[in-house]
Order: sequence, then structure tokens, then C-alpha cells
Amino acid sequence: RILISACGTAYFAGRVGEYMLEEYAGIPVEVDIASEFRYRKPVFRNEDVVLAISQSGETADTLAALREAKEKGILTLGVVNVIGSTIARDTDAGVYQHIGPEIGVASTKAFVSQVAILALLTLLLGRQRDMSLVMGQRIARELQLIPDLMRKILAQNDFIKELASKYRKYQNFLYLGRKYNLPVALEGALKLKEISYVHAEGYGAGEMKHGPIAMIDENFPSVFIAPQDSVYEKMISNLEEVRARRGPAIAIATEGDERIREICDDVIYIPKTLEMLTPLLSVIPLQLFAY
Repeated sequence: RILISACGTAYFAGRVGEYMLEEYAGIPVEVDIASEFRYRKPVFRNEDVVLAISQSGETADTLAALREAKEKGILTLGVVNVIGSTIARDTDAGVYQHIGPEIGVASTKAFVSQVAILALLTLLLGRQRDMSLVMGQRIARELQLIPDLMRKILAQNDFIKELASKYRKYQNFLYLGRKYNLPVALEGALKLKEISYVHAEGYGAGEMKHGPIAMIDENFPSVFIAPQDSVYEKMISNLEEVRARRGPAIAIATEGDERIREICDDVIYIPKTLEMLTPLLSVIPLQLFAY
């Protein structure tokens, strides 16, 4: 079992990693907000591993969670950007992100890097278990294509800027996603709060009907992360529920998806990739929109 401990954006990257590791490596994973991890008196087993994720390597709550695990004799790993940082020194082993300094407090490239590293970890652990050679090669090939696909999204910067101008008068946003893109919805909402000081809430789209839908009207836009993946039809259903309440809707969708354009106010298209790697692409329009 892998216990991932992190804060903020790194926590959301860990949530993406949870889906990857369970689906492709067959390893049970728990992801905790580091500030809660140490207070809930976690029950460790000898074969557990605690993985701490932190851009700075100095996040106090993550460090405290790590030390809690070390006191219990648990193997600790780290995903850290800053070389020689405290978490890097205190873990038994780990991976450096090597992305250069994260200029803003609101993490952007660090999130993308953390998700990419978790994909590589999934590839490593999956191949040691039941992942076929063919699937392993496919994931590796798709990962190599990601930078070029990202450039296609970054080329839409002016269009996304126009969208931001169109929606700037709104004071509340609901970000919705499922499966791999649920953490992306949470991250997108966090970025809007952090960068533009606009209230935004990230939610699992399946949970929308259990309360948040009461807030939806013509003054409360929703952002749907709805690529053509295994939960696409479910996302379309959620989109139609919002439209029935006259809520403005923006979709992050797969290139060539004309169906979603008919039921949305605005669409930002991203290239197609493997479902597990979609967060590497779907988060970028949300970062640009907030910026």
C-alpha cells in the first residue's frame, strides 16, 4: 500500500497518482492532506510506503507527516523539486523534479511535473506486476508526445484570454470533473482562487446533484473537464443538468468533439491522449484561464 501525503496542489497531483497506481499497477493507494495525516493516527503496516510530494521540499505539514511515518519505521519516499531540501534529505529515497524554480506561489509546472513523475512510477511498478509490455510501451510513447500536445494548447492563449475577459464579471465558479479529471477540477478551482481572488469550488461531477446544483443559475458559471474518456457520457449528463438551470457552461473537451459544442457556451479543445495522461493537458487551459 502507498500512502501519499501532500498539501495544496501537490495533494491534487497525488489524487491523480492514486487513480494511475490503482488502475495500472494494482497497488492500493491512500492520499491524505498532510495536515490531517498525522492527526488521524494512521494505522501502518510493515509493507506500507509513505510518499511525500512537495515542490519546495520544506512544506511543514508534509514534513511532519513524513516524520510520523519514519518514527513508525515505515519506508519513506519523496517527490521534490528543490535539491537538498529537508524532505529530500529526510526521505529514504525519491525523485527530483528538475524543473527549475517555480516562480509563483501558485504552482503550475510543478503540478504537471508531479503528475508526469507519478505516471512514470506507475509504469515502473506496473511493469513489475501485471502490466503488459504493449501497455507499458504505449504509456511511454504517449508521455513522449505530451510536450508537443501541450504546445498546441499554449497556442490557444489569446482565445483563452478572450474567454477570461468574457467571464470576468462573475464572482462564483463551479469546476466539475470525474475520475482522472476530478483532481484537475479541484486544482482549476484552486488556481482561480489563488490567482484572481474569485470564489471557485471544485467538485466531483457525480456529487453535483447532492447539493451544489442548488447554487446554479445564470450568474454561476460551471467549468466542465469533459474529454472523450470512460466517463464522457456521465459528464454530458451533468452538463445538461446545468444547462436546464440556465447556468453558463465552459467545457474542456477533446479536439473534434462537436457534440459538446452544441450544449456549451464555450469550449476549449485539448488534443487526445491516454485517459491516465489527460490531466497533463486538461489542467493547462485552467491555469491560463485563471492567469
